[in-house]
Amino acid sequence: MKILLAVDGSDYTRKMLEYVSRQPLFDERHDYTVFNAQAPLPAHAASAVGAGATHQYHQEEAQKVLGPALERLHGRGFQATSAWKTGPAGETVAKFAEDGGYDLVVMGTHGYGALGRLVMGSVTTQVLARCAIPVLLVR
Repeated sequence: MKILLAVDGSDYTRKMLEYVSRQPLFDERHDYTVFNAQAPLPAHAASAVGAGATHQYHQEEAQKVLGPALERLHGRGFQATSAWKTGPAGETVAKFAEDGGYDLVVMGTHGYGALGRLVMGSVTTQVLARCAIPVLLVR
């Protein structure tokens, strides 16, 4: 099974990775990709610093999230690769999962109620709305 682990570096990501590493359903037989969606820089900032610097910035920021996630998984005996893309988080996670032919997306969730989602929006809600493949939420 191809499994996409959506990470953002939060405590919710840490909890999700702990869950995955301890559940018998998730083992070394599966193909894991740790994925981070980077929010784009404002257009005026990106044009001021140039495409190369913008790409380098996003790559460095993604590695700050992906590196520890990979270390945690590798430390538990999981083989995993990593990837990142720039774009709105929910849309980018869903598109990457579908384009990559993943069988399952696993992500941590803050567990906001309806009022919190109304006020703040929710990456989880966006992924669920846009993704046609199963999504496992870990809270």
